[in-house]
Amino acid sequence: MSARFVRRREDGFTIRTEARFLDLNVIHGYLSKDSYWARGVPRDVVRRSLVASLCFGLYDADPLAGAASQVGFARVVTDRATFAWLCDVFVLPEHRGKGLGEWLVGSVLEHPDLQGLRNIVLATRDAHELYKRFRFRPVPDGRFLAIRRPYLKPKKQ
Repeated sequence: MSARFVRRREDGFTIRTEARFLDLNVIHGYLSKDSYWARGVPRDVVRRSLVASLCFGLYDADPLAGAASQVGFARVVTDRATFAWLCDVFVLPEHRGKGLGEWLVGSVLEHPDLQGLRNIVLATRDAHELYKRFRFRPVPDGRFLAIRRPYLKPKKQ
């Protein structure tokens, strides 16, 4: 596993990768109700995705120093050697317009475990301009294929 990763802005906003600071209520709330890509996702699916990923919490203060609220999030699924998928990136609506999304994505891409990877991919419906600033481009070569499934209901046990 990677070492602790922290970024701070002069206005107090902080990005941290420690799982203990992630607020599952905020993350699940946004993904399940407000995102177009994960609407309706079960809480347990979100919880399991956090455990298996490199997660970046964005906070209005440093949670290590005391009271802080999570205001954004990004998650990377990666083998830390050749491939990464950047996903579930969001900043809560009341904190948009402050450059936090760009700062979050830039910080994610600076993480030491994501350096030297051959492929970093993402999917977006509406944030192409943001990601173009970081050299993401459409993949026109047709090599990438996908199996798309709506969120499946959990199996009854």
